[in-house]
Amino acid sequence: MWDLLVVGGGATGLGVALEAAQRGWRVALLESHDFAGGTSSRSTKLLHGGVRYLAQGNLALVREALAERQAVLHIAPHLAQPLPFVMPCYRPWQAPFYGAGLKLYDWLAGSAGLGRTRWLGREQALAALPGVQAQGLLGGIQYWDAQFEDARLALALARSAEAAGAVLLNYVEVQQVQRVAAAGAAQANQVMQVQALDRHGGGRLQLQARCVVNATGVWVDGLRQTLQPEAAPLVRPSQGVHLVVARDFLPRQQALLVPRTADGRVLFAVPWLGALVLGSTDTPRADLPREPEPFEAEIEFILREASLALARPVRRTDVKSVWVGLRPLVAAASAGANTKTLSREHRIVVDRSGLVTVTGGKWTTFRAMASDVLAHCVEAGLLAPRPALANPTAPLCGAVVAGAGSAATRVPQPLHQAPGLHLYGNHAAAVQAMPGAERMLGLGLTEAMVRYAVRHEWALTVEDVLARRWRALFLDAAAAEGMAAAVAQIVQDELQRAAAPHTDPELPAFVALAQRYQLQ
Repeated sequence: MWDLLVVGGGATGLGVALEAAQRGWRVALLESHDFAGGTSSRSTKLLHGGVRYLAQGNLALVREALAERQAVLHIAPHLAQPLPFVMPCYRPWQAPFYGAGLKLYDWLAGSAGLGRTRWLGREQALAALPGVQAQGLLGGIQYWDAQFEDARLALALARSAEAAGAVLLNYVEVQQVQRVAAAGAAQANQVMQVQALDRHGGGRLQLQARCVVNATGVWVDGLRQTLQPEAAPLVRPSQGVHLVVARDFLPRQQALLVPRTADGRVLFAVPWLGALVLGSTDTPRADLPREPEPFEAEIEFILREASLALARPVRRTDVKSVWVGLRPLVAAASAGANTKTLSREHRIVVDRSGLVTVTGGKWTTFRAMASDVLAHCVEAGLLAPRPALANPTAPLCGAVVAGAGSAATRVPQPLHQAPGLHLYGNHAAAVQAMPGAERMLGLGLTEAMVRYAVRHEWALTVEDVLARRWRALFLDAAAAEGMAAAVAQIVQDELQRAAAPHTDPELPAFVALAQRYQLQ
């Protein structure tokens, strides 16, 4: 009997499982695909308070997110780091207007601020953003936010939850949840019974828990309505598209922010793992595909706006990868078709069946969401009270602790640099101890890293390795396609070594997926 069973292995579910395990509850987490396989590996890679939410007047959300930003920087310094942004100004009114808002941003951050907002003259702006459109440039405003590596941060959460006593299983799909009488107990003493399918081993699992949390992101309504068909939808999904190009379009460490594009959206150009991420869009989507594809209008929008912001036009042939994330925005009846106005705050619902559903929110605030979910579980009588965490900002697994290890491992390498061993933090030596440390497969990935991913990071498929354990698919889809056969062979070897029930590396499926990430 579990105290808590979490359905969904994205940022929210992993955050809930981690805190619950640290507080002493018996916790299991089931993920139908791979950890962070959906929205949580497809973010814009920013830990931020949300500059655009200032314009909406949502100061409470901004203040909370800025505090949480600081906490994430502390618990995973190898995967989350401060990042300077520059907002170029081409009109005289932009500097005082946006500068005032960003000064408010600094004030809301308080002691959690990462740097002072300051005005850059024209030459300073050009030096900070070589590659920006120079014609008509008056100067720029530099402010500070943060960036992170989302998929590996999710893995750090998963490993930390496991270290705290939680049991986590990926590729286990929950098929049914129902309220039943606990074994040997009176009918009034009911628990949640979960039926699940091991999608790789083929076996079936039956688990019982006092409390079940539905943290399946954009898919929460599907699970919720199996128990309560008449339940109104909680989510209005939208999708965000990102294009990845070479860093030489903007070769410095500063990120670029265009605060208002032709249709009122924000455009980012963010240096990340040796590449440049351009995005994002915010387009309503009625269907919920596991692997969403961009609409042509979204691609054209980013190419057009990026070409206006940069000195060198961005063409389709420059795009190395295109990927799409679905956002679980909290539904609002008055929002119409415009998902840009929907709240980025989270919502928690405890149904009469006893299912606890959480949706909305964003990566930056995953810790606050987890604490709120557990508070609702206790308040509803589904979990027995437990003391709060004595150290809520304890470093995650892999985080480099000051003073430990060699000088090279004590100083985190910048996330804007090409991927390397530094992304493993203090697990780097364990990775290097794996067979094949000297065999390079491409884009910084070694045979040893693949073996480590299967043995210690729950990787079961080629996609797990090349999309999330190593971000090859998101950085250069054609290169990832070329690496796939070698990775598949190593994955197969590792699964056979471990006598794992699944031995199909799914190479053809990954090749087809990699081709979808390339603009034709």
